Amino acid sequence: MSVQQALEENKLYMLDYHDIFMPFLDRINSLDGRKAYGTRTLFFLTAGGTLKPIAIELCLPPMTDDCKRAKRVFTPPADATNIWLWQLAKAHVCSNDAGVHQLINHRLRTHACMEPFIIAAHRQMSAMHPIFKLLKPHMRYTLKINALARQILINGDGVIESGFTPGRYCMEMSSFAYDNLWRLDQEGLPADLIRRGMAVEDASQPHGLRLLIEDYPYATDGLLLWSAIARWCEAYVTAYYPSDEAVQDDYELQSWYTEAVQVGHPDKCDAPWWPRLTTAGDLASVLTTLVWLCSAQHAALNFGQYPLGGYIPNRPPLMRRLVPAESDPEYEHLVADPHRFYLSALPSLTQTTTFMTVIDTLSTHSADEQYLGERPNEEWTADPAALAAAREFAAEVRRAEEEIERRNADPARRNRCGAGVLPYELMAPSSGPGITCRGVPNSVTI
Repeated sequence: MSVQQALEENKLYMLDYHDIFMPFLDRINSLDGRKAYGTRTLFFLTAGGTLKPIAIELCLPPMTDDCKRAKRVFTPPADATNIWLWQLAKAHVCSNDAGVHQLINHRLRTHACMEPFIIAAHRQMSAMHPIFKLLKPHMRYTLKINALARQILINGDGVIESGFTPGRYCMEMSSFAYDNLWRLDQEGLPADLIRRGMAVEDASQPHGLRLLIEDYPYATDGLLLWSAIARWCEAYVTAYYPSDEAVQDDYELQSWYTEAVQVGHPDKCDAPWWPRLTTAGDLASVLTTLVWLCSAQHAALNFGQYPLGGYIPNRPPLMRRLVPAESDPEYEHLVADPHRFYLSALPSLTQTTTFMTVIDTLSTHSADEQYLGERPNEEWTADPAALAAAREFAAEVRRAEEEIERRNADPARRNRCGAGVLPYELMAPSSGPGITCRGVPNSVTI
């Protein structure tokens, strides 16, 4: 198959961490015990529906004395030495992935960027306001956990800086991503899938889009929950806002959204892409995105960290060595003892145990967790229409969980079923306490 044919048939996919890392590489690589590349990994979609890595590009800022080192490409190996070079290249990709996952997708998108909406809700809306009542379960504990994170996780020389390759530049990289990438109108699941090239718009499909990889568990399961949240928000908004004018005339509601945008996100407040809040449809859409980010999106990013990344050689968050070229003195050490060289490139024992302890804690559900569709009781409102919509939402979430269980038992779905393949349960709404690799809490609680 030619490259052009593969592109036309949507067979090629790229995991691209080049642009986010490149501005920081000189500074990162000048730190003791920190080595990184800007990586691009090319995958081929096989006939079985799985992605196979076929090339890894490792990039450094261009160097005048040795341009060949600035960009190196590795492909699946054909001999013993290249097996280890391929392994090291993959480890650097995983290190990039771990950093972007934690600093940008997890911390920035679901913790930091949601905080202004929560603060503004408490400042501008009465506890009796219907939208405050809808949002209340999705704001539980978030400000507390964010405050704790600022004290012990993302603080200078804290756990994140010591555990991830960017080191002291972790928060600067997160800020860079916020400045260049974050926009609320693309944070909803359908828009995000289209933005990332994993789906195309298709009005004939149930969710208004068609996935290019049919067996994509995050997307297929996520769309079940996204649709349930969207219908719940639409039904709830319809019950309280019979007209668009009712939305426009709601002083508390408009003050909440204005403060969240103007004060909470001042660097971006003048951007043209902010969703408007002038119709009931606008309100339902904004609420759907916020609820999604605080519940299902955060769950998918957070509660699999230890089960999927606790074995550090499988997904190192930090690398201490570059991949040696044949002219390097280190190349001889790699050939002589590849196991020792590979382990020396991974985090130290202290770094490893500290990181494992942290993601063990982050992946744990508390005993008092409240899950999507759940409320402690029905006393939160006396409105029959709101209660009926809430009951239907809870029922739809339960149906989604049953469908996820069926999918995980389907041998045709090779990305979630089979020998050695973990079932994809990060979007399964319910869970017991502890580390379960499943469960969707209502809010960002850890």
